Amino acid sequence: MTSTPREAEARIGPIGALLCRLLFLAICLPGPILLAADVSQGRQLSGKDFWGLLAGGVLTTIVGFGFGLFGWHIVNRSRRDARQLTEAGVAATAEILTVANHLGGEDPGLVLRLRISGPGFETFEAETTHATDSALVPGALLSAVVDPSDRLFTIR
Repeated sequence: MTSTPREAEARIGPIGALLCRLLFLAICLPGPILLAADVSQGRQLSGKDFWGLLAGGVLTTIVGFGFGLFGWHIVNRSRRDARQLTEAGVAATAEILTVANHLGGEDPGLVLRLRISGPGFETFEAETTHATDSALVPGALLSAVVDPSDRLFTIR
């Protein structure tokens, strides 16, 4: 059974991964700090302040851990994809089939429909977004790396 092609996450180096993980850890901390302050100062606070601090601490904990864990997961996935392509990736060729403008998000660019072929796997089609470049036209060839076992790919 072949899996659906998936483009590898953007590569993050070891220093970038460390800094990202520290940032995501910092995002997780304010909620538990508010909860600890509420519990330790509970007797000195009025009832309204106590419940406000408790609600703020719980909400900040839930939101902070959600964002922090999501970011941590993205960094781990990026590092795993890079290792997988380094260890098992084979050189491939990606032919551009179609080019369309990508208007979503903050980075406008191009949506490329690709036909990716190479040794050790069946040819497949995939879609990726790429920065605007006048050389990206239908029929142009790009170099790629593909892991044949699960069709994880990246365009070089």
